[in-house]
Amino acid sequence: MHRSPIFLPVIAAIVGIGFFSGMDAIMKGASIAIGAYSAFFLRSMIGFAMIFPYWLVRERNWPKRAVLKVHLVRGVVVAFMGWSFFFSLIYLPLAEAIALSFISPLIALYLAAVLLGEQINRRAIIAAVLGLVGVTIIVGGKIGQEDLSDDAVVGLVALLVSAVLYAWNLVLQRQQALIASPSEISTFLNGSIALIMLAGAPFLLVIPEGEVWLALTASAAMAVAAALCLSWGYARAEAQVLVPIEYTALLWAIALGWWIFGEQVTLATLAGALMIVVGCLIATTRRPEPSAI
Repeated sequence: MHRSPIFLPVIAAIVGIGFFSGMDAIMKGASIAIGAYSAFFLRSMIGFAMIFPYWLVRERNWPKRAVLKVHLVRGVVVAFMGWSFFFSLIYLPLAEAIALSFISPLIALYLAAVLLGEQINRRAIIAAVLGLVGVTIIVGGKIGQEDLSDDAVVGLVALLVSAVLYAWNLVLQRQQALIASPSEISTFLNGSIALIMLAGAPFLLVIPEGEVWLALTASAAMAVAAALCLSWGYARAEAQVLVPIEYTALLWAIALGWWIFGEQVTLATLAGALMIVVGCLIATTRRPEPSAI
């Protein structure tokens, strides 16, 4: 495992989540325009076309069978995770979607213990709970204020499925980061997602027009950049350290909403954001090892 100062993987994770946050905003519009399946499938195809030449020139070596198995497992998980998430955003108000999706880091902490053998310490648990409390404070005043569509139940089920799969994805991300380079991970992730979803193309694919292609290209570039950042970070820090950083997605949403859409930041938002930041600091600040006498 690579050794780096703990703040470097944390910064990489925060930047990566920032790219994913921007990508989610673009993909919501694309999913409404052409459907969640088409938007996610085409975004993955474009992402693969972007990263594959770089990986081919830089590394060339085909991954070993055991490594390829991890790539394919994560590809299957992310294919259904992403599809169900973008599908849910079509039918659910954003506040409800954000609130429910943040159960993933809590699930991931315990999956890391089961699948990776990581020992979950009290600081990581406290950090995850504080992050969840922060999210609840921010969206608590909004939940229930917007009318749900007739398909809300389907959207809620899809989002819950996506949240569980996303938790598993966080653990697989850690496994991948320990055995493959960021460019290899991004290449095989986008490629395997596109390959898996190809089966539905004859029945579900909608070919987009002009501006939607630009949106898909931008979202693919953000997804590739996010995967590179997160893979680098997860190779240098345990999952339980970086999982609570997932809550910073809401901080990115606050910043983008204020900057792009002029949304006002309320006291509840600031209080929730503070809880999230405190949780992240607890998870990523380690006590010094006692000196040997």
